[in-house]
Amino acid sequence: MSSSETSDPDTVVEVIRKPVCLIILGMAGAGKTSFTRRLASKIVEGSRPYLINLDPACREVPYPANIDIRDTVDYKEVMKQYGLGPNGGIVTTLNLFSTKFGQVVNLIEKAGKKHKYCVIDTPGQIEVFTWSASGTIVSESLASACPTVIVYVMDTVRSVSPITFMSNMLYACSILYKTRLPFIVVMNKTDVVDNSYAVEWMRDFEAFQEALETAGDSESEGGTSYVGNLTRSMALALDAFYSDLKCCGVSSHTGAGIDEFFKLVDAAAEEYEKEYKQDWLKMRAQKLEEQKKKDEEKRLKRDNPNVVLEKKKLIDEVPVGRETSDVYLKHPGNESSSDEEGTEVKPDIDDKPQDVAMFQEFINKHVKPNNSGNKT
Repeated sequence: MSSSETSDPDTVVEVIRKPVCLIILGMAGAGKTSFTRRLASKIVEGSRPYLINLDPACREVPYPANIDIRDTVDYKEVMKQYGLGPNGGIVTTLNLFSTKFGQVVNLIEKAGKKHKYCVIDTPGQIEVFTWSASGTIVSESLASACPTVIVYVMDTVRSVSPITFMSNMLYACSILYKTRLPFIVVMNKTDVVDNSYAVEWMRDFEAFQEALETAGDSESEGGTSYVGNLTRSMALALDAFYSDLKCCGVSSHTGAGIDEFFKLVDAAAEEYEKEYKQDWLKMRAQKLEEQKKKDEEKRLKRDNPNVVLEKKKLIDEVPVGRETSDVYLKHPGNESSSDEEGTEVKPDIDDKPQDVAMFQEFINKHVKPNNSGNKT
């Protein structure tokens, strides 16, 4: 923590450094926890990263977690009480934990005095965190308080197939546009398979197409099959995504590429300060204003139960002099259409005179008059 004095000698302004939060995402088996363990061993500016485990279903954590979700919510007890399966138990545990995540954010901000980075390890099932309400709460809470970077871990061993590689890139692209935060793709396990092929496929479409044609010799993928044509089209569509994408190859086993990764993290943190911070602060201010209005309405209703709060109407009234039929949309073919006949289609009139007469006759026969003078 650093402090600087203003023109007034009695006034001291304290500038508190906030850690850069790294949200680790990736497919099951990509090596997220192993990558987090490797990051935990990296000493930056005299201290290791601040570590948070958000996977409630893991038996052991191979790194010294500063905050562990298992210490707050019992995953197995949640499954038992709510009658849930493994994935449902993880989602519910994260939902319960996210209700108190504001306290976690406060601890992370205080950790900035000592730690430059904060690493958040997420559950193995990527969809459990990425497409759940709790994942949105966690990422938005961090992004509105600290510089936040999304780290997508990709398995280079399984991605040698062009189809699997494209699936990873599509998922990474969807997460990028959903979170609206700086994004880094980490190609893990380079000690087994080098990531040069993936970089080449991202930079050169012709190389990816050639690899796709080579894979077409098999029966299931590549070539001129439906999957191969779809993958080729997606590769063309992702050119804009590849152009500004930060990526690096690392090995969680040997530690190769970790220094390059932290350089990309620093660049992404600067990008957050320049391009993303103002948007997130504005969004945070809007949400606080909405919450303030809701709290005020609750207070007014509690203090005066008879007060009627003005609410937005779901259905607008039709002004005087305006036909009710004008409210509804009309089919474009009913107005000056250029069909063969060239005439407008007039709506059928349901209430014909003979129909009305028959209905009135039915009412007279079957409905008895109400004699109010008779006593029952």
